Amino acid sequence: MSAAAGERAAGGTLRIGFVAGESSGDQLGAALIDALRARVPRLECFGVAGPRMIAAGCDAWASAEELAVMGLTEVLRHLPRLLRLRRTLVARFVAARPQVFVGIDAPEFNLGLAARLKARGLRTVQYVSPQVWAWRQGRVRTIGRACDLVLCLLPFETSFYSSHGVHAVFVGHPLADQIALDPDRGAARRALKIAPEATLIAILPGSRVSEVERLGADFAGAAASIAKERPAVQFIAPMATRSVRDVFERQAAGAAARIRLTDGGAREALAACDVALVASGTATLETLLSKRPMVVAYRLAAATVFVARRLALVKSPFMALPNLLAGRALVPEFFQDAVTPAALAGALLRELDDPARMAALTAEFRRMHKELRCGAAERAATAILECAGVRA
Repeated sequence: MSAAAGERAAGGTLRIGFVAGESSGDQLGAALIDALRARVPRLECFGVAGPRMIAAGCDAWASAEELAVMGLTEVLRHLPRLLRLRRTLVARFVAARPQVFVGIDAPEFNLGLAARLKARGLRTVQYVSPQVWAWRQGRVRTIGRACDLVLCLLPFETSFYSSHGVHAVFVGHPLADQIALDPDRGAARRALKIAPEATLIAILPGSRVSEVERLGADFAGAAASIAKERPAVQFIAPMATRSVRDVFERQAAGAAARIRLTDGGAREALAACDVALVASGTATLETLLSKRPMVVAYRLAAATVFVARRLALVKSPFMALPNLLAGRALVPEFFQDAVTPAALAGALLRELDDPARMAALTAEFRRMHKELRCGAAERAATAILECAGVRA
């Protein structure tokens, strides 16, 4: 975009196209839209959005939940639908001519879309780097060709991109801005009607139905194992969506543990709990920011794991965000066949029974929180406006 065009956009309406993937992308997008609107009041947003982005004023052409697909082989089942959606979006964005396109998370979908839009003369941004430094590192070349800018949530990501000649900016994580450095555990317990002296375990089996289908039964089984050994322990499981709740409710019904399910409320549950059992992903960061010990699990489709191992695609020894940030095994994480009710229950009880470790984790998590807490939405808005050539 020329400087003159940027001046006109700043003085007139700034038009931004978005494609946000699922719930976490919707949260990021809503905060970003608010930060952009604070600088450019005449802001027009459109694309793929969730309820929070819609509430922030984004015109939704499709729902963010349509992109809630993970893994290599899992995508294949949804490929025809996703390809149709991408073709439709290319046509609509090219016709709408936004000053910049911002893909939020969902890299498997957004990078291909960004490449097509960039080839047609649009400026393109990827907000949330894929874990390209951890596995399938060859994708960095694809990202460089598809994107004018990558916005990174984690501090160590920019050096990787810089070494490959890709323009990337560390903006921090909006969740670190939103969650208090010292969460009010007492207030959270009062809101949830949990006694101050009760032992509470939070269970977060994932925000996608596919995640819960793979992990939920083992999570419920771990709760049953703990309940058998320590009947006084309480369990709370905040559910990301109604469809996720339906799946986990069926899985938990077969476990001999009373698990209290709530619609949403993950932040309150994490602030209130003593320890959390969490599916790998954004929820591990929320747990870290809540200063709670955790046990992390992740399981992919067997074919996905076979391909990743066969082609040596995985480069990092860790997948849990706290361990990636620390560069060491800070919290226990279990992958694939290692995810069993007995293993998860044992790890949770070890966390509960080690107050010294709990105190050390709290201090380390607080340090990480400060590093990530740097006005992410505002930083991202500044970088996007610069990319678009807009002065605001």
